[in-house]
Amino acid sequence: MKQTEMLKKNYEFKTVLTKGRFYVGKQLKVAILKNRRDFKLLGIAISTKNGKAFQRNKAKRLIRESYKNLENKIENGYSIVILIKNGIDINNIRYIDVFNELKDTFKKAQIINKI
Repeated sequence: MKQTEMLKKNYEFKTVLTKGRFYVGKQLKVAILKNRRDFKLLGIAISTKNGKAFQRNKAKRLIRESYKNLENKIENGYSIVILIKNGIDINNIRYIDVFNELKDTFKKAQIINKI
């Protein structure tokens, strides 16, 4: 069984964004909410103001890949929504920057096991 399920419904995103705790970095905003499940829930949302569809899809792929490499270290039972800040140039986003920012955010939120 997969360790992470995707958030798909609008009300699931709204719940995490309204009740969750926000962590803001240079490029990303992350909302984290504890849930009562034995697995993690992940949602990625990027505004249409951030770029054209192919640029937003590239950013989502980078975020998904970064998350995938950290997935085994994150504790179960959390809902996570990752947003890209408005005004960020998606063409200049690099994988290593996204990975480091997610890792630092999860450490700050204390949901990651020791690396």
